[in-house]
Amino acid sequence: MDGFGENIKKLLLAGIGAVATTAEKSKELLDDMVEKGELTIEQGKVLNEELKHNIKKTVKENVNVSVKPSTPEELDELLEKMSPEQIATLKERLYSMENESVE
Repeated sequence: MDGFGENIKKLLLAGIGAVATTAEKSKELLDDMVEKGELTIEQGKVLNEELKHNIKKTVKENVNVSVKPSTPEELDELLEKMSPEQIATLKERLYSMENESVE
């Protein structure tokens, strides 16, 4: 009987050891997954910012919006909506166009 009790004790200790080892390994696995997940999230954020930047750059380079006013009133309306920077750009453009036509 003493041998039987000793075997049960060993079996219980082996079970406890297995549970402890499983808990440690699962914690390590979860920590690794979280770490990889955070890395993936950070990489996703960086990639998202790069994509936004590339889209804005592509739109600026390739999309032209032209508005053709049909009346002087519509032209006045458009000029009133322009920012000071846009007006400065328009003045520069008009100046260069005047110089081209003189030459």
